[in-house]
Amino acid sequence: MTDRTQRPSTAFDGARRLAAGPLIEVALAVKAAADAGAAGPLLIFDDATGRVVDVDLRGSRAEIAARLVAPAPAETTAPATAARGRGRPKLGVVGREVTLLPRHWDWLAAQPGGASVALRKLVEAARRDVGPDQRLRMARETAYRFMNAMAGDLPGYEEATRALFAGDLSGFEARIAGWPADIAAHARQLASGATA
Repeated sequence: MTDRTQRPSTAFDGARRLAAGPLIEVALAVKAAADAGAAGPLLIFDDATGRVVDVDLRGSRAEIAARLVAPAPAETTAPATAARGRGRPKLGVVGREVTLLPRHWDWLAAQPGGASVALRKLVEAARRDVGPDQRLRMARETAYRFMNAMAGDLPGYEEATRALFAGDLSGFEARIAGWPADIAAHARQLASGATA
């Protein structure tokens, strides 16, 4: 089970920034705005990914929070009554093809636990050791997702996107200068890697 209630999020009512902070607080602000007849569209963004967050806003604060804490469909487990068959237990493992050179396979085969264990350890180590280049790339991707949803039809969007990925900060700033202030400010914040 994952608790998404504290994930940094930002909500927009049209082009106006409505709320920022933990997802539960942002969701409740959106619910209040919707109940008050906000102009909309009302969108909530995950500040870590730039993706739109879909939140079921029916019911009380406790009901909304309970749904945010509920396991995602991929995290659900098989019923306890199911008999366990042969092989490995279901751990959410996804089998896919990996193409490596023979010398890579030889090295992996010589590792304790075999190729799968070695690959999982390498992936986990790479996920933990995020360097400045990786952080910059992730910040740009996050800003791009937000901009695509909120500014895709604004003047200078394509040029701003090109400047963002080219690392042209002054060009990026120039292209977003005419955008609604809250959208430009949030795009700038996400592109810098800072979250609300």
